[in-house]
Amino acid sequence: MACDHTGAAVDSAHLLTRRWLLAVLLALAGCACATSAVKPPTGTPEPDKFLFERGSERLNQRKWITAREYFRYLVDSYPQSTYRADAKLGIGDTYLGEGTTEGFILAISEFREFLTFYPTHPRADYAQFKLGMAHFYQMRGAERDQTETREAIKELTVFAERFGATSALAAEAAGRLREAKDRLADSEYRVGFFYYRSKWYPGAVDRFKAVIERDPQYSNRDALYFHLADSLVKVQRPAEALPYLERLVAEFERSDYLAEAQKRVAELKGTAAKKTGAS
Repeated sequence: MACDHTGAAVDSAHLLTRRWLLAVLLALAGCACATSAVKPPTGTPEPDKFLFERGSERLNQRKWITAREYFRYLVDSYPQSTYRADAKLGIGDTYLGEGTTEGFILAISEFREFLTFYPTHPRADYAQFKLGMAHFYQMRGAERDQTETREAIKELTVFAERFGATSALAAEAAGRLREAKDRLADSEYRVGFFYYRSKWYPGAVDRFKAVIERDPQYSNRDALYFHLADSLVKVQRPAEALPYLERLVAEFERSDYLAEAQKRVAELKGTAAKKTGAS
């Protein structure tokens, strides 16, 4: 229980730090934009289009700061422009492209604002997907804090619920969501496996079962089934172990655990049959 409280405290401190950093970054971003705006040449017939095209060119060239200057000037100076929404997305993309912690935080802010102001826009799916990816790119290893993993799962799940059936990004988003869920499940599985290797089998059983309940499609569930079944055997609960081994055999044509699982299924069934016959 103490471990859970500690984890919650870490997550809370992490979020507070990020919110403070976001406020500082937004203030700095506002100052930078005010002093470095890129204006269209005098007499340009469609200045907003000019700004959007130049910003898009710089974005494709990975010139993040220059692209952002064009997009920001368009957003701030042409509130009625038909390019304004796309320019807002462009700003988010420039921050995302930088690949820094600060950039990811600012990208999240931009994509959230887009969804707030343009919830029914044709590119709302793109904004929601990129919002999820801004968290996805910050996911840490399975043995470390999983705050960003949970946020990625949350935002990509929103994408699946709102746009999954119609968006061209659906397949990619589904793949990323699976990766994020696997990362979170890996984190839990590793704790269970630590208990397993330490021979604290009751703790291993509880952890392994929790992973299955939370994520029945976990990609590494063959290992999960096997070690859960073995832990159950170790605590003298072979009848509960057998179904997990049978699921491993049924669901996986290839697995490092497949041959041993098949062997143990036969052994457990044989032992059960002998007990039934003896009774």
